[in-house]
Amino acid sequence: MARTKEFDPDVALRAAMDLFWRKGYEATSMQDLVDCLGIGRGSIYATFGSKHELYLRALDRYAEQFDGRALDLLSRSGPALPAVREFVRGFLADALTDSRGCLVTNTAVECPEDRPLARRVEFSWDGLETAFASALTRARNQGELAADKDPRALARFLVTFVQGLRVLAKVPDERRMRDAVDQALTLLD
Repeated sequence: MARTKEFDPDVALRAAMDLFWRKGYEATSMQDLVDCLGIGRGSIYATFGSKHELYLRALDRYAEQFDGRALDLLSRSGPALPAVREFVRGFLADALTDSRGCLVTNTAVECPEDRPLARRVEFSWDGLETAFASALTRARNQGELAADKDPRALARFLVTFVQGLRVLAKVPDERRMRDAVDQALTLLD
């Protein structure tokens, strides 16, 4: 007879996501996961598979959680440019207050050669780019953004820019980052 799980897999996945987010993929050992999740190695393997598979699931969970918030903000009705500005400024605020950075950005920096991870990073960035492009297209159609501005090119720039903010936040210089945000947002004027 199969034993019933004595832990909540969703809670364990959240704990694993937080651990990977703090330490990174390579620096997190299976023993770290055992200690953090409070479950045996065999239960981790039986429920999540390998460390790599667990990391993929943790990254998916992170993207679900954070990409959804970005989409909600950038797709709300009404004027679009204030939402774009709010998102970029919010990204800066998060970067200045959360030393963990962005798990997607951290993954891109730490594991660029890992194709399954790179695909998830690209998927997340593509989603953010699409959300920005959609908001900026609405802004242009509503007369908030100049007709000669290219929403897709601006969206690509903003994705690149906010990801760069998260990298800079590893050794934060608030003035540098605030000045950069102010300059980046002038592209929307």
